Amino acid sequence: MPSPTHFEKHQLIRFHHCDPAGIVFYPEYLVIIDELIEDWFTEGMKTSFADLHAIDRVGIPAARIEVDFISPSKIGDMLCLRLFVTRIGTKSFTLMVEASVGDKVRLRAVLVRVVASLDGLQSIPIPDSLRVRLQAYLIAEVRKGREPTAT
Repeated sequence: MPSPTHFEKHQLIRFHHCDPAGIVFYPEYLVIIDELIEDWFTEGMKTSFADLHAIDRVGIPAARIEVDFISPSKIGDMLCLRLFVTRIGTKSFTLMVEASVGDKVRLRAVLVRVVASLDGLQSIPIPDSLRVRLQAYLIAEVRKGREPTAT
């Protein structure tokens, strides 16, 4: 069985995601992306995001977030969210998230997430069990042009 190249999930844009102009209020995208990451851990990597935090006392806070808002999304749109791993370091990893409706890309985000001890509030090396799971989703590093658009 081939390894996945990305994790994919669909998200209906609801009224509460939108601003008075009727389009997604940009901070809502960050909430949607965080929910996608949590689902990726649970559904894609088959590991408990809740246990990682509550039992293992390991978090993955954001160290950097860069977002390109390409085209607006509005209530009723069904976003196709795709998550790619583009880099795995010693204590951090980089993700790219792409949101689209049909063949129209609405948003691309690059996120650096740090693996951290929740007790010491310091970065720690990526645990081997997590590293193996991340590697299953690793694609070639994305250049500034932001290639993905999954197949």
